[in-house]
Amino acid sequence: MSAPLVQATVQAVSKRKLQPTQAALTLTPSAVTKVKQLLKDKPGQLVGVKVGVQTRVCNGLSYTLEYTKTKGDSDEEVIQDGVRVFIKKKAKLTVLGVEMDYVENKLSSEFVFNNPNIKGTCGCRESFNI
Repeated sequence: MSAPLVQATVQAVSKRKLQPTQAALTLTPSAVTKVKQLLKDKPGQLVGVKVGVQTRVCNGLSYTLEYTKTKGDSDEEVIQDGVRVFIKKKAKLTVLGVEMDYVENKLSSEFVFNNPNIKGTCGCRESFNI
């Protein structure tokens, strides 16, 4: 028998409640419905959508949303109501606590990222800083 590389100890903790973890990103029912519809209407073997961020001149960052066929090695996966959303490595810290919604009105229809961590946005409301 070989010697262990690392020694570990276990400590029993009583009267401690485990806190459920929250997904990095949550989707509203309208966002879930729209993503399901988009994936169904698109040909190919798509498994979900991928959220990322890109640098913008206005105020720093903006969200990107694209179809994906596979999960990247460093992507975080969020599964909600049968919808798979992958978060790119660069975007992980910018989507913590974010709610992804889908909004339709007479002039536009779009995905909206409700982010409580944003410190500022530009006038076009497409870019933000944290």
